[in-house]
Amino acid sequence: MDYWTVIDNLYNVTFSLSFYLLMILMFHIGRKGYKMGNKSGGISSIVCGVCFLIFGYFNSVVGFFLYPYNGFMVWWIGINLLVNLTFFMLIRREKRKMKIESGFSGEKKSILSRYIEKMTTENPYRENITLKMELIRKAFHLTGLLLLLAYFGFFWLYPVTLIISDSVIVLINQIEPAYEFIWGDIALFPFTSGDPLAVVYLTMMALIGALMFAIISDLIRIIWGPEYSIFNFLTRSMLRNKEVNAAGPQIYIITGFIFSYMLYMAGILHILAVFSGILIACLSDAAAAIIGRRYGKHKVTVISKDIKSVEGFLAGMIVAYIIGLILVGPIYAIIGALIFFITDYFPIYTADNILNPICIPIGIQLFIVLLGLPVGWF
Repeated sequence: MDYWTVIDNLYNVTFSLSFYLLMILMFHIGRKGYKMGNKSGGISSIVCGVCFLIFGYFNSVVGFFLYPYNGFMVWWIGINLLVNLTFFMLIRREKRKMKIESGFSGEKKSILSRYIEKMTTENPYRENITLKMELIRKAFHLTGLLLLLAYFGFFWLYPVTLIISDSVIVLINQIEPAYEFIWGDIALFPFTSGDPLAVVYLTMMALIGALMFAIISDLIRIIWGPEYSIFNFLTRSMLRNKEVNAAGPQIYIITGFIFSYMLYMAGILHILAVFSGILIACLSDAAAAIIGRRYGKHKVTVISKDIKSVEGFLAGMIVAYIIGLILVGPIYAIIGALIFFITDYFPIYTADNILNPICIPIGIQLFIVLLGLPVGWF
């Protein structure tokens, strides 16, 4: 076993351990949240923990990335840790400074001071948030469209991941001595220019990179308080009561994306089934929430005791059917829309943000196998 093989193995082990650590933390957070009465957030966090256990095992046995991209991801995790810990220390220092200067007035307050005051003097968790905050929360769901661009591109635009891969190849050839010193023989780089395999791996890299960016900050919020979360600082607080002692919805939805895409990489799911689930989870959920909040007049109490509206359900199912119709065809579109309704109406505790991107692709794939009809239009 040569030196670079050892380095490859070390990166893989570190990456797998990061998922196992996340699993332990999510189990702890879920158990604590459940005991404190947040059953929905607690169980959803535990479901995330189960997914992280599966991710760690998958990376240990199969591997999410080829070398050196597993190394790139480990460095990305390290950079995110450093940035979040730096922000954490800045907030701690600012809080101490505010305590010392509490008796003084008239001095103009910094952005950090105003942010800390908002997070500590007001309750940042709310039962209901404003329509404006709902729109901002649902804007994050548009990441599903970014994934579509990453994997498929758009008409004349090549897949974004392919553009990135080719750019990396150009760059490493320009800095070959430095690259080989840090990462090994350039001839062993796994992708060539225009390689479609790069699209598959780099789309997963984008998903896991987004998860690591979001979850480190969210864990800090849960363990130490919302004022310490850089993600919360950027969004200016859009937290609900379900997120007290529990992960935020962005963690659930990205985890669901990764789970389904992992099943595609393992050869279990059709890629169009995966993207149907991703886009339905993003756009249908957003449509249901926004239309329901704005135009919902006929209220419905779902199994979890949340109050939704008939108008919201109809908007969500119509958008789900349109997405399915475009990607997988009319029959499978009906399946996707029905599963969206089931995961929105029936679950008692588990968040639909994690159920939709997992259950919809699996449900569509099951009917692909049972019916044997062509997938999509071509």
